[in-house]
Amino acid sequence: MDIFSAGRDFMRREGRLVESRLFATVFEGADAGGVVDALRGYQNADGGFGHGLEPDKRCPDSLPLDVQVAFNTLLAAGARDDELIRRAVDWLDSIATADGAVPLCGPAIEGYPRAEHMSEWTYEPSLNPTAGLVGQLYRFGFEHPWRDKAAAWCAAELAKGLPDDAHGTHVAMEFLEHTDDVDLDRVRDWLPKLKYFRADASDPEYGVTPLHLAPTPDSSWRPLFDDAQLEAHLDRLIADQQSDGGWALTWEPPGTSSTLAYRGIVTVGALRTLKAYNRL
Repeated sequence: MDIFSAGRDFMRREGRLVESRLFATVFEGADAGGVVDALRGYQNADGGFGHGLEPDKRCPDSLPLDVQVAFNTLLAAGARDDELIRRAVDWLDSIATADGAVPLCGPAIEGYPRAEHMSEWTYEPSLNPTAGLVGQLYRFGFEHPWRDKAAAWCAAELAKGLPDDAHGTHVAMEFLEHTDDVDLDRVRDWLPKLKYFRADASDPEYGVTPLHLAPTPDSSWRPLFDDAQLEAHLDRLIADQQSDGGWALTWEPPGTSSTLAYRGIVTVGALRTLKAYNRL
């Protein structure tokens, strides 16, 4: 099975519009404006994003997690729309704490189908997603009062220590790479202590892998991992492609549509990583 052709066919057959437009932009030279147009359908009148853009909850209300996915999609496409971004950041500012922190989700998700892990812990303002959102705005080069306020809060929180789970540390690293605090030794020493960090490529469990933390060879965090470790995870990524061309999930979204949507996200992500590491 040809990795790329099978993945392309999966996206053409099963992918929802936004990931299909992203695939076409990244791999087929399509105009990135198509990704922006697809994302507009998920943006609410208040400026935030919702409607299950992140498919583990089907809530239409604006949620910071969906803003994070929207920004990640724009960055992956090499797209930027200042008005779309500004409206989203204005919304983040409107729901943030006085220090600028925001939660992943909120109680609004309780009225809609959601994955089991989407529960009360996502309602607390936290580095995840605040640090990731600030890091994304740094990547855009997009200035905003909320960004600066939230960045100061993130820096103060990270001065106390890194998060104890791999998702939180991942978004902290997305923030830190745009500061003067890229401390490889600190992160390297912390990784073995993290919940959900999957260091061993043969581990079948759900987790964040070195390829999530260093998705390209020129990543600031690439030196954390030796060549053998990354090659093993790249081999595993290739081996995990399913017979239908897409990649499977290691968790349970709330329904068939959500599962296919997330498989599309994961499939485009896998192909982008394999392309970056010259394994396609």
